[in-house]
Amino acid sequence: MTAIGMCFPRTFPAALVTDVARRLDRGGADELWIIEDCFYTAGPSLVSAALTSTERLKVGLGIAPAVARTAAVTAMEFATLEALGPGRFLPGIGHGVQSWMKQMGVRPKSPLTTLEEVTTTVTRLLAGEEVSFEGKAVYLKDVKLDAPPVTPPPILLGVMGPKSMALAGRVAGGVVLAEPATPAYVRQSVEYAGSPEGFVVAVFAAMCVRDDRKTAYEWTAPWLGWRIGDSHPGVTALPFFDDMKKLFDQSGVEGLVGMPTDWWTQIGAIGTLDDAAAHVDALEAAGVHHVGLFPDPEVEHGLPQLDYVLELAKG
Repeated sequence: MTAIGMCFPRTFPAALVTDVARRLDRGGADELWIIEDCFYTAGPSLVSAALTSTERLKVGLGIAPAVARTAAVTAMEFATLEALGPGRFLPGIGHGVQSWMKQMGVRPKSPLTTLEEVTTTVTRLLAGEEVSFEGKAVYLKDVKLDAPPVTPPPILLGVMGPKSMALAGRVAGGVVLAEPATPAYVRQSVEYAGSPEGFVVAVFAAMCVRDDRKTAYEWTAPWLGWRIGDSHPGVTALPFFDDMKKLFDQSGVEGLVGMPTDWWTQIGAIGTLDDAAAHVDALEAAGVHHVGLFPDPEVEHGLPQLDYVLELAKG
């Protein structure tokens, strides 16, 4: 059974997180995914607030840049959050946007090697090991957590490229795929990861539910055009990508608005509530375990989508 929840966009005010978490918890949704991007709100702080203000809601961190904190501090954060909500914390680590890492003076020479070292050492620390490690990016000397989790949560990697997916298949418990996490992209990613047994797939699904499809498509089309323009793997994996790109090149955003409904249903929870449900079903069929529905980043437009998230969570 696929868990259904909502993403808390980076632009939402921090103080709103407890209200959102409680509404999801009371309304029957399964989880809340906290978005951490530089230089907005801090993910672990919001995860802590969401966990401690709810009783059963799972809370995901999507995602902590591998080099923003040392491996030891990341492990401390994860162990603490797991202790605040045992069995309810879903930790994510990623490369981080490299231009942001450069701004902070922590951009690694090899993001792939760095992510592997961080993931491996954090996993060992959460397992209660005493770790000494001297790598290219991570250094630890006799480090051991005082209170490691009784049951360590699987670390999910927020990655995109084939090499990073293969890394996730080797050293992580699963992946977090950023929006648009289309079913075709999910299948492609799991294949790149080597389809390991027990591999957890969490996705962020673009969400825009309206009373009529055209309104939803008009609202979402500029964002989709941006994703097409930067060749996001979530769209390039689609079997109709070439035709969609040609349509966009020829007719722009208006061309996207007029796309077939089944194309839009593959791209996101976009259109009517029934269309959104069809997208979630398609993700489940593709093997997704966790769906974080990603609303509009502006609170006035995004927050009302929470009611639709609750409807979708009811099935």
